Amino acid sequence: MHEPGAETRGAGLAVTRLLGEVERFADHLHDGRGLSDHTVRSYGADLDSLVAFAEHRLGRPGEVGDLDLDLLRDWLWQGTQAGLARATLARRSASVRAFTRWLDETDRMPIDVGARLRAPKPESRLPRVLTREQVDGLLASLAVRADTGDPGARRDLAVVELLYGAGLRVSELVGADLGDVDLDRLTVRVTGKGAKQRVVPFGVPAAEALGRYLELARPTLATPVTDAAFFVGATGGRLGTRAVYRLVAGLLADLPGGGPAGPHALRHTAATHLLDGGADLRAVQELLGHASLGTTQIYTHVSTDRLRDSYRSAHPRA
Repeated sequence: MHEPGAETRGAGLAVTRLLGEVERFADHLHDGRGLSDHTVRSYGADLDSLVAFAEHRLGRPGEVGDLDLDLLRDWLWQGTQAGLARATLARRSASVRAFTRWLDETDRMPIDVGARLRAPKPESRLPRVLTREQVDGLLASLAVRADTGDPGARRDLAVVELLYGAGLRVSELVGADLGDVDLDRLTVRVTGKGAKQRVVPFGVPAAEALGRYLELARPTLATPVTDAAFFVGATGGRLGTRAVYRLVAGLLADLPGGGPAGPHALRHTAATHLLDGGADLRAVQELLGHASLGTTQIYTHVSTDRLRDSYRSAHPRA
């Protein structure tokens, strides 16, 4: 009997198939480290690309023993020649380094062959941030739709108010249950990256929109299959991330400004507006659920750039 992932080749030599170890690594990320399905799929897509590259190079199924630094570098170089963005190459490098480190730590590989792998640093791009006037206009347009009494419109207003008011990730918003939202304390309990929970405050306008949604819209949207999900989709199930993306992308499509037009733009906007208003950087870090303060510091650059632009347009000696 062979160990999981092992097969025999040649004169009875046991080898470990690369594809099988990628699948076990994905299980480790999901079950052992508690990473989200989306993150695990991203790792898997990168490593599946590596497996395909290795098998094409070798002309046979790849084995763990085939991995070496030259193979990994050639794989990244192929991506460069294919025109992949530097951010994609950096992510691929990080994925394979995590994989080879796990192979080493679990004694599936004698040394960590990916430890020295490097990729181009991703381009530094500031996130898209809306002005306060744009946010006000966006919410006002949603409020007009909600005032027609349409349940979906009431839900959409509550979704956008909470995304901006609490600076949530879209996965955190759609994952919230009825018991997670406290309209008296103006807080929502969310589960962020790494299955870490935190309690986030929101403001009175968001509370009002959420209250009207709960009272006037959710009972209409709910069906016998509806569970404890706070936000309900068109078919009665939990509101999905794609639906939220479509909603926000449609709202931002006609607004000036570059960068992605998804729900994360509202999270970026909330963080920047907090810092513009004098909030402490560490308080913003805690609100956003960032593990590293360095991740939050990008918003200080956004605030500085906005201040510089305002200075240049308004100061007579600029």
